[in-house]
Amino acid sequence: MSNKEFYESPLCSRYAGDEMKRIFSPDRKFSTWRKLWVALAEAEMELGIPITKEQVEELRENIFNIDYDAAARYEKEVRHDVMAHVKAYGDVCPNAAGIIHLGATSCYVGDNTDLILMREALLEIRKLLVTAIRAAAEFARENADVPTLAYTHFQAAQPTTVGKRAVLWIQDLVSDLSSLEFRLDGLRLLGCKGTTGTGASFLKLFEGDHEKVKKLDSLIAEKMNFPGCYPVSCQTYSRKVDFDVLSVLAGIAQSAAKFSNDIRLLSHLKEFDEPFEKGQIGSSAMAYKRNPMRSERIMSLARYVMTDLLNPAFTAASQWFERTLDDSANKRISVPEAFLATDAILRLMTNVISGGSVYPGVMKRHLDEEIPFIATENVLMYCTKNGGNRQELHEAIREHSVACAKEIKLNGAGNDLLDRIAGDPRFGITREELDRLCDVRSFVGRAPEQTREYLSEVVDPLLEKYGGEQTEEIEINV
Repeated sequence: MSNKEFYESPLCSRYAGDEMKRIFSPDRKFSTWRKLWVALAEAEMELGIPITKEQVEELRENIFNIDYDAAARYEKEVRHDVMAHVKAYGDVCPNAAGIIHLGATSCYVGDNTDLILMREALLEIRKLLVTAIRAAAEFARENADVPTLAYTHFQAAQPTTVGKRAVLWIQDLVSDLSSLEFRLDGLRLLGCKGTTGTGASFLKLFEGDHEKVKKLDSLIAEKMNFPGCYPVSCQTYSRKVDFDVLSVLAGIAQSAAKFSNDIRLLSHLKEFDEPFEKGQIGSSAMAYKRNPMRSERIMSLARYVMTDLLNPAFTAASQWFERTLDDSANKRISVPEAFLATDAILRLMTNVISGGSVYPGVMKRHLDEEIPFIATENVLMYCTKNGGNRQELHEAIREHSVACAKEIKLNGAGNDLLDRIAGDPRFGITREELDRLCDVRSFVGRAPEQTREYLSEVVDPLLEKYGGEQTEEIEINV
């Protein structure tokens, strides 16, 4: 049977990085189930349940000895994935088979594993996010003084600098990092609370000892390296946790989508090019093209992540009382795929910002086309200060601006507004004086200073805090 005969998610085959794929792999999932069963058995033993050290060690020694064929056979028979894996684990741990999963429900391994894997995945996303911020910071620093035309409504507005535009991207990512840390700090385990979250089965197991039931939760959390468990739950942890976590990913997707749209517009203006490898084909029909394919892919994946947020929202809203199972199939797809897509988005973003090309010459041409219009207010103030009549000069500027714009739009003419003003005796100004008034550096305001201040006051301390936490090599597959 060919492995190309069946559907495979493009998130795995084309987009996401290897580490994120490992986190949501069957090996990681089912070995984590087994680690949780070891933690449960060990904690129960420490609290006085007749479980031996030898049984616990047998379980520990076979955590990664997973017979997937046996588990599949059992699941076909019992129609229950957790019980199938209990049986498969028992096959390789005959002495401990009778105490595996003692007192627990399926959600003990299922939900706790989901929380553990989401934490691992958030840590991986954090590395990628810090890497993207670091790359964008280098880009902003290099281009802090490079003037460029700014746009409102995608219409020419006051100039800014390339670096200033980049720190706006960074500020969004810094906000995303803050949200990620907040959710990461709040993650807890479900623990071991039984069928409806009351702990009744464990209270019976421990012969009515409430303190031992409470201690069981804290021991399991400690053994799984978590700060604790949610204090109350039903059979599952609140599905709002999934929504909260995916909200972080949707926030990153929003930031990246905004970035990608800016890059796509800049590519159209010929002010920025994405990385373009030797031999890369931009269009199957038009060989000269260099389409912003990576930024388009960011937008495409970001759209998926943002809409995927609806899944945990509806799931959290539709849970009945203490448990329904209409969450299970959805969670298996929506949560891992949101992480895989966000992984791909951040890799692409880092690749584009660190490997792209800036074209100041084209930016200058666009500035030259618009600066005469932008400078008219300065011209008006300068000439009025030198004795001109403000109202007369305002009308003269309006007349010349309208006539100049008409020639540009109707006939494709160059912008001769400065020549028109210099030739009008009402202004009493030379072309040299006009050129000084049109120096682009006088129009960018505090953009260079804002860029450096934000980098030194916000970004540099942040990057220092995370030290070497970044993904060393960013590779994209297509």
